[in-house]
Amino acid sequence: METPLTQHIRQDGAPLYLKEYEQTGGYEALRKAVTMQPKEIMDLVKDSGLRGRGGAGFPTGMKWSFVPMGDKAPHPKYLVANGDEMEPGTFKDRLLIEGKPHQLIEGMIISAYAIEADVAYIFIRGEYTEGSAIVQKALSEAYEAGYLGKNILGSPYSLEMHIHTSVGRYMCGEETGLLNALEGKRATPRAKPPFPQSSGLFGKPTIVNNIETLSCIPHIINNGAEWFKKLSLTGEGGTKIYGASGKVKRPGLWELPLGTTVREILIDRAGGMRDGLKLRGFLPGGASTDFLTEEHLDVNMDFTAVGKVGSRMGTGTIIVMDDKTCPVGFVHNLEYFFAQESCGWCTPCREGLPWVEKTLRSIEEGTGQMEDLDILDFHTKYLGPGNTFCALAPGAMEPLQSALKYYRDDFIKHITEKRCPWRS
Repeated sequence: METPLTQHIRQDGAPLYLKEYEQTGGYEALRKAVTMQPKEIMDLVKDSGLRGRGGAGFPTGMKWSFVPMGDKAPHPKYLVANGDEMEPGTFKDRLLIEGKPHQLIEGMIISAYAIEADVAYIFIRGEYTEGSAIVQKALSEAYEAGYLGKNILGSPYSLEMHIHTSVGRYMCGEETGLLNALEGKRATPRAKPPFPQSSGLFGKPTIVNNIETLSCIPHIINNGAEWFKKLSLTGEGGTKIYGASGKVKRPGLWELPLGTTVREILIDRAGGMRDGLKLRGFLPGGASTDFLTEEHLDVNMDFTAVGKVGSRMGTGTIIVMDDKTCPVGFVHNLEYFFAQESCGWCTPCREGLPWVEKTLRSIEEGTGQMEDLDILDFHTKYLGPGNTFCALAPGAMEPLQSALKYYRDDFIKHITEKRCPWRS
């Protein structure tokens, strides 16, 4: 089984700096890329089937193709790596940032070349202080070696790359909120259209890609589109860094073929539940995805298969809930987080999420009413897709609506017994 993204990452977590990265074939893809035409690279990425690894799963090559190209295209153009990894249960990009920073930088240079970008930013979560320092050192090495700056590797192409440390709000990870933050503004979402590909950072064409997505690019250049497609089990292309957190025996991260089943991730890799606990449910792709249950263990973890059973693959980092954990309290914690992180830009999100949190708290504390379930059901629709300015509130409703579906009896038990059954 090939693991191109995580191969050579050291077990002790020490970063692979320039010399070691070059010894593993690092920057060979860049040497090849600068001899190709930007459109060739764009077509190669399209043919590979690479889809965004940040959660939405949009085809990467198609996203690039929306950028105006040629002599009449506006400049400067920008490429931004989204490393604002702040969703609960999601920590996969940190592995790449800290363990293999030059892979990210090489992927960004090639991607920037493909869209004819002039400037690139690495947008990193504020709490990733160690990761920021590691990438900063790697950036300095890349400049010194001629991989960045003027006339990269003797070619006519030049690129400047900078690090931006996030202010630490969940909204900074939303594509247009991130762009506002980069411009020094409050991280609120922007209306679309115009889309960032035509009018993004400082009003210029901009592509925002996830860290894991960009890290795939050097391997596609080196090995081709067909090789990348064959890495997966289900035809969606490539490998995926899956994760598991919660009360499993071995929480962690594993690079596996895209389409690996949930069972292999949770049982074979994470070791199953801790002794004395049973699986009650899991969020397949971070905190903003719908619960699935034991009956879904044999579902392939890819964008299509997880969607067909009523959830989303999201980031591919699974959060497990065991049978000794209160589902109401579990969801209440998540909604508390989302309510705190709402930017307040649109009324349904600003007012609705705190109301949901307050209602769930009331049920959890034993003072809820049966009508509260209707109120929660109403909010899952009222705050759903199409009713808010961005995807924060709809994402927050996914664990709630699925909890009301799978664990409704637990909500009713809280209300009728006027207490949390999990508390002594």
